[in-house]
Amino acid sequence: MTDTGTGTPRERYRAQVRAEVKAHAWEQLAAAGASALSLNAIAKRMGMSGPALYRYFANRDELITELIRDAYRSLADTFRATAAAGPDVSALAHALRDWALQDPHRYFLVYGTPVPGYHAPDDVTGIVREIMETLLDACVALPSDSPATPFGSHLEEHRRWAGDHPAEPAALHRALTFWTRLHGLLSLELAGHFTGMEFDPALFFAAELDELTKVSAR
Repeated sequence: MTDTGTGTPRERYRAQVRAEVKAHAWEQLAAAGASALSLNAIAKRMGMSGPALYRYFANRDELITELIRDAYRSLADTFRATAAAGPDVSALAHALRDWALQDPHRYFLVYGTPVPGYHAPDDVTGIVREIMETLLDACVALPSDSPATPFGSHLEEHRRWAGDHPAEPAALHRALTFWTRLHGLLSLELAGHFTGMEFDPALFFAAELDELTKVSAR
């Protein structure tokens, strides 16, 4: 969230306008997706001219970057708060699901179809790495006697996504497995693909998480 309570009056006003722009942008995303995001439409909603709004966001990509940064920061903070009680993959998984269900449009902005023509700046990538590092800490803490695998060996030389984390290849593999499997479930659930199938998605998520945890401990 944007802090609008500090700084000069001009700075506070600027922060307030930017926060209002982002609020309208989230409404647009909910209605039509990121590809339909329009600064001119937001300016009209706010009773401003397009050029006036561009004093606060230079272009659509800058606005998208702010939304993505806020979304990833929200998840990173959620993971950090969850991990404060200790490294626990199950707790992180349930925190991820709760965070996704709280605002599906925010979830799909960062984990759905990429925005055409958009490339995130390095500082956003850093927040993503922070999220993964928290998951890696939890995966390292899992007891495991998993044998070496070809993919694990591959990860020894392809671990840039893990930053400077010292996790062994087996833990890297576990983290990727948890991340991809659970995001697959969440994406299907939030997109409504389980609707009408007459089972409880929360129980399905818990069952898959339990199975993942058992496999990781073998």
